[in-house]
Amino acid sequence: MTPPVTQQATASEVLARCRALVRPGLELAVRQLHPWHAEITAFSLGWDWPGGRAVPGGQGKGIRQALAVLGAEAVGAKAQSAVRGAVAAELIHTFSLLHDDIMDGDETRRQRATAWKAYGTGPAVLAGDALFALAVQTLADAPGPHCVPAVRLLSSTLNDLVRGQADDLLFESRPWTGPDAVRPHEYRLMAEYKTGSLLGCAAGLGAVLGGAGRTAADALTSAGRHLGVAFQVMDDVLGIWGDPEVTGKPVHGDLRRQKKTYPVLTALAAGDRAALELGALLRTGEPLDEGAAARAAGLVEEAGGRSAAVAEAHRHLESARACLESVALETEAVGELLALLPYFVERTV
Repeated sequence: MTPPVTQQATASEVLARCRALVRPGLELAVRQLHPWHAEITAFSLGWDWPGGRAVPGGQGKGIRQALAVLGAEAVGAKAQSAVRGAVAAELIHTFSLLHDDIMDGDETRRQRATAWKAYGTGPAVLAGDALFALAVQTLADAPGPHCVPAVRLLSSTLNDLVRGQADDLLFESRPWTGPDAVRPHEYRLMAEYKTGSLLGCAAGLGAVLGGAGRTAADALTSAGRHLGVAFQVMDDVLGIWGDPEVTGKPVHGDLRRQKKTYPVLTALAAGDRAALELGALLRTGEPLDEGAAARAAGLVEEAGGRSAAVAEAHRHLESARACLESVALETEAVGELLALLPYFVERTV
């Protein structure tokens, strides 16, 4: 078991350090794409505007990049050994967003148009396919003896990711209430597949490429999967109550289009007066106007959906912590991983 550690770095410092380490490798990978796909990818990553004009300081959060780097450092390897894993995870994440935005019909992300709105549906799909292929190639070309288990981990993750996305889409056609309604435990499993699998993969790839044994790699992968569920559940909270000036998404956006999210599903499961009124409001199946969406948000909170979601996120953070404490890892890297944990429940975007 790892000894207690002092958190010396803040989450923002950890993320910034890891982004800076991975960015050159990510830029090199993107330059291997067809110029059209490279432009769409740079736009999707927040680096450029349409047409290739750079966005000053443009970058994403870099969570997966950080998990890969810290996964390698946690098993005693140099951070550089994880760069290919970090790049592959970021490419797959971007691929998933390109396709996900099309499937969900989302027109904005990060306070600007999504790729399919800026470039067209066909080009966005094709760019996503190119990123999928490039991610696999990035790991397959890794020097040394660890590329095969790394590709195997990525392949397993891709199966989980598309399974989670399938469940998420199927949830849309299921009723809000009654015997066929989506239950909170089903949503948790979907979130683990759709979001947790890739965060787990990132941490696991860092460990695998760093030469870790199976036990350490599995522990880091499991920790990342728990962090992914926490991230998704808090994303649901932001989708209802987040500040649109910060999130770049319309207020009550998920409720307006009746998207099944953890706070709403747990609120409906409460069975109290607020839950019953919420169910009656949602059963119409029609998109909610501003007034109805605001009323629904109030009912979700009254029925305990918001507090239940926050508590669920905290439970997964504690599970991630337990995974990290279950094996012998490098103290400093574990300290930086622990420094990231509050970010998953305190973030505003």
